[in-house]
Amino acid sequence: QVQLVESGGGLVQPGGSLRLSCTASGSVFAIDTMGWYRQAPGNQRDLVAVWRFGGSTRYADSVKGRFTISRDINKNTVNLQMNSLKPEDTAVYYCNSNLRTNSRTRAEYWGQGTQVTVSS
Repeated sequence: QVQLVESGGGLVQPGGSLRLSCTASGSVFAIDTMGWYRQAPGNQRDLVAVWRFGGSTRYADSVKGRFTISRDINKNTVNLQMNSLKPEDTAVYYCNSNLRTNSRTRAEYWGQGTQVTVSS
């Protein structure tokens, strides 16, 4: 059993910063990818940023230069530092991971989502 636990969401003014964190717990053998998606009301769920095994990262064009994703390998944790936040960043942010369990089974997991609201 694997769970993704998210934290760090909240309300912030435009131009402010938030730091999201997601930790994979349970029978985790290795993490292949780990990152964040977001979904605003009426919109589809879109990739925000992802970390891939080997250290490569990918960002949505809308967040490049403002958001930074990083991994804490020993803690099975991914962080998303969000700076210069805009109202358009308001959404529910979901942690996502493609990983291998201790039984070496590949699977995809989602967190429950954490609300980020950018408003003055």
